[in-house]
Amino acid sequence: MRPGPVGAVQAKTNAPTESFFATLKTELELDKAKGTRSVTRGGVFEWIEVFYNRERRHSSLGYRSPQTFEEDWTRLN
Repeated sequence: MRPGPVGAVQAKTNAPTESFFATLKTELELDKAKGTRSVTRGGVFEWIEVFYNRERRHSSLGYRSPQTFEEDWTRLN
């Protein structure tokens, strides 16, 4: 087997990252200027910590949020 072009491999490995940043930019409307860099940085942090890591449904958890998954697991065990 011959390895494919480097660009093709990078495209596959970058897909999750590209998806994350596309969602981040869309949800926070980062293309519109809204204050200082510090304000934007705080908004990004809050979005990641509050929504993306806690409330977003994850396919690997049966399309449940991490919080719901942990509550279900605790209840069953």
